[in-house]
Amino acid sequence: MLINFIQSENSKIPERDFNEISPTIEGDFYTVLLNRIISFTKKWRIRSLTHFLKLLKINEFTMKLKILFLLIAFAGTMANAQDIKEIVRQADEKFRGTSSEGEMSMVIERPSWSRTVTMKTWSLGNEYSLIYITEPAKEKGQVFLKRQKEMWNWVPNIERMIKIPPSMMMQSWMGSDFTNDDLVRESSLVKDYTHKLLGEETLEGYKCYRIELIPTEDAPVVWGKVVMWISKEELHWLKGEYYDEDGKLVNTEILSDIKKMDDRIMPTRLEMIPADEPGNKTILIFKNMKFNVKIDESFFSQQNMKRIR
Repeated sequence: MLINFIQSENSKIPERDFNEISPTIEGDFYTVLLNRIISFTKKWRIRSLTHFLKLLKINEFTMKLKILFLLIAFAGTMANAQDIKEIVRQADEKFRGTSSEGEMSMVIERPSWSRTVTMKTWSLGNEYSLIYITEPAKEKGQVFLKRQKEMWNWVPNIERMIKIPPSMMMQSWMGSDFTNDDLVRESSLVKDYTHKLLGEETLEGYKCYRIELIPTEDAPVVWGKVVMWISKEELHWLKGEYYDEDGKLVNTEILSDIKKMDDRIMPTRLEMIPADEPGNKTILIFKNMKFNVKIDESFFSQQNMKRIR
């Protein structure tokens, strides 16, 4: 249709007196642009579009061609935004699938000590997850449940069910450098953020997209900004930087040890390194994972938290 518009001999730009148009409508970008054009034409006493084009020594065909290029560029920008969002979705989906179950270990390292926590995990989409602690002995049996927008912790030693409020999602999980939100992903990297391609870099031999994520208004997120490095061909998430609302770097996440887990190849070692605590880091290792397993929503219940082993 656009090509026909350009090529048609009858598609003349209508002659119209700009002074007949009143810039009184307020609205989107295009309305604002039109208002500015009208103000410009009145200031410089431009009588019509044809008069304006003659002043600029631009014929109608050239003008239509420029409009076409602008439309193509705009369409390309929209498509690029969708492509970036899909890249983030696929990279994140590698760690969860539609559902999953597995075993992980977490090593908390400090300058003078370290300790290891092992766990079993289950998840269903982005709404449900359950973590059962298997070691060390003093914390064995603790269970963490995320069910839609609620998070609970079952502590068997005192037989107490504790609800974790949204205000504690930034708190350390079990003394590690991961937050409660990191482990259960209350927020969605796809739905709760806008995505922008910042450029391309090579990281550990992989050519990567560097993507900026900014939270949408009223999104239930704990970060002011996230920057991700995702490999271009394999779509492996290889690095993440997490910033607070003031733009200060809080944590850097390094993902490595890429290997096959069930039906996919993915990073299996995640290191979370705090920016302002030298010598501190937490390493999360995927030991065994199965994806797209049959699991029902009823599995993720407070009653099951007390029964799971």
